[in-house]
Amino acid sequence: MWGARSAERERREEKRVGLVPLTGGLGLGLLYCLTLQAPQDLKLTFPSSLDDLRSLSSALSKFQTNHPTYVLILFSSSYVFKQTFAVPGSVFLNLLAGALYGVWPGFLLCSVLSGLGASMCYLISNLVGAEAANFYFPARIQAFKDKLQVNKDELPFFLLSLRLFPMSPNWALNMASGVLGVPLHLFFLSVLFGLMPYNYICVTSGAILSDLEDISDIMNWTNIGRSMIAAVAALIPSIIIRLKNKKSS
Repeated sequence: MWGARSAERERREEKRVGLVPLTGGLGLGLLYCLTLQAPQDLKLTFPSSLDDLRSLSSALSKFQTNHPTYVLILFSSSYVFKQTFAVPGSVFLNLLAGALYGVWPGFLLCSVLSGLGASMCYLISNLVGAEAANFYFPARIQAFKDKLQVNKDELPFFLLSLRLFPMSPNWALNMASGVLGVPLHLFFLSVLFGLMPYNYICVTSGAILSDLEDISDIMNWTNIGRSMIAAVAALIPSIIIRLKNKKSS
């Protein structure tokens, strides 16, 4: 009887895990349908190098003049898809945002889309279920669970610190948060604000794309310094709360 229950549970988990490639296929299908609306001479692919990025940026900039809404929908859909399914190369889309929209519009757009894409990953992980996640990623889930328990009294600042000083890849944090039931509104805000320094650095670099010679140039000492200052400033409230708690105890 126990064996039958265990087998049934495994079948249920397999069905839940099967939802991931299904939703991924639907998302990819949506992107493909969007590309069909563009002219045939406009080659739309995810850039994987600076040369690819410059070519795509030049083509989209020309097309954007008469079709700004289409380019915005295409860019936003691509960005959310990459964030949702942890597809590598989001840095190129951040750079593209700077090239297409300028620093501040591009920065705000990427910050919001980062939060939306990460939240979609969160929801998919929540749907798949804890048992499936623990089966495939037991160490990551348990480590994050332990950290959540230790920092439960300062959860918003703890979540923010994980984004500012990532101890694990963002995709792992997204997945673990969904499985362990981190409040979605706190999760979204931690991604929105926590990734702002990184997004700002990438978008500002994209705004001067023609002067960029290598991806490694993005993380120069000036940009690293700005990112560290923003990260430390965001953690000041958490430090103050901890000091107050120690005094009261």
